[in-house]
Amino acid sequence: MFRTLSGRFLVLTVIFVMLAEVMIFVPSIARFRQDYLMNRLERAQIASLSLEADDMITPELEAELLKNAGVFNVVLRRNEVRQLALSSPIPAPIEATFDMRGTPGWMLIRDAMNTLFNPGNPIIRVIGNPVQDGGLLIEVTMEQGPLRAAMIDYGLNILALSAVISVMTASLLFFAVQMLLVKPIKGVVRHMQSFAQAPEDARRIIEPSAGVTELYEAEMALHDLQTQLAAALKQRERLAQLGEGVAKVSHDLRNILTSAQLFTDRIEASEDPIVKRMAPKLVNSITRAVHLCESTLAFGGAKEPPPRLERIRLAEVVAEVIDSERLAAGDHDLSFSEDIPADLIVRADAEQLYRVIGNLVRNARQAIVATGESGEISVHAHEDEDHWWITVADTGPGLPPKAREHLFQAFQGGTRKGGAGLGLVIAAELVRGHGGRLELGRTDETGTVFAICLPKAGMAG
Repeated sequence: MFRTLSGRFLVLTVIFVMLAEVMIFVPSIARFRQDYLMNRLERAQIASLSLEADDMITPELEAELLKNAGVFNVVLRRNEVRQLALSSPIPAPIEATFDMRGTPGWMLIRDAMNTLFNPGNPIIRVIGNPVQDGGLLIEVTMEQGPLRAAMIDYGLNILALSAVISVMTASLLFFAVQMLLVKPIKGVVRHMQSFAQAPEDARRIIEPSAGVTELYEAEMALHDLQTQLAAALKQRERLAQLGEGVAKVSHDLRNILTSAQLFTDRIEASEDPIVKRMAPKLVNSITRAVHLCESTLAFGGAKEPPPRLERIRLAEVVAEVIDSERLAAGDHDLSFSEDIPADLIVRADAEQLYRVIGNLVRNARQAIVATGESGEISVHAHEDEDHWWITVADTGPGLPPKAREHLFQAFQGGTRKGGAGLGLVIAAELVRGHGGRLELGRTDETGTVFAICLPKAGMAG
């Protein structure tokens, strides 16, 4: 029980209520002692009035009056004259004197604690002001034992009442915590356990309904987390299914392309000058497709194989990309330009670099063609001491907000209807495999610029 939230609330409530009662008990017991002594003074003054009514009272009556007042003797002071009103033998010397006239509170508390923890029965003198202006002062002697016994009884009653109040308060708080906190928290826990059993089931996502603000905020956070997790799991499942489907398609496509390679070998033997000029490009395209299929089968489409770094002439790779995309553009008013130094040699995987630049140029071409207007795509390259820089710029409409937000996320950063948004993801992964990075330089209504940065580290040798 004490390991539960409500159980700890119960224990803490009892402790705090008892502490509060103890803090109340000390001044209360001091006030009780003051009232007790003042009552004895009043009763003693009333007893002394019988002496004023009859100067000659019998010793038996005097003893009875003192017994009823609970004192041994009474001294009144009137007109600066101290007068012994009633008296009887005192069984022991007076050990302490207490003046109740204008005594500060801290002294009353101190005297009360001394009385409470003094187990003896000493004789004490008590001085106070007579009631109804009955004189200047009244003084009595009495035993402290009965006072202490009365204080103990009073204190025990207070403690018993405090215990009852503590138990009742703690019980009410216990049930309140159970209803307002523990029950809603257990409900949240049940939702979490239910969702963990079948996270793909949207019916198990919690619907925030708590009346407590903090719990409602917790339920809202859990709802958002479960919604995002369910979407991520569904996307992962779709990716797994897609990967399996791509592997199957790649298997059959590789066989088809392998057959196409055999035909291109014969085409290369043709004497037609146009065929001779186009055949190498066709052979290179089919070879790249075969390699891509083999990579997909080998790695399940999850990761790209590590690049085979070699020295390549960048201008030749860019020229192949431009020729291919110019052919794909057809009759659309789209111009291509390239500014690549003829002697610029980079260290990279030729096939992968072709795919990177090809994806960027293809995306630019599709964006411009989709607008139905003319445009230009340019590829520029330069180098510094540590890097090679390749930029692909276009005069298209720029990337839409969704594409900017999910720029390098698969299936979320597509810029056109029907697009999967994989081109930039693949390009960024291939560049990272080279130790470089793919960056978005700018994108607005005047066009988009991407920059490829490849490190020169390890170039020597």
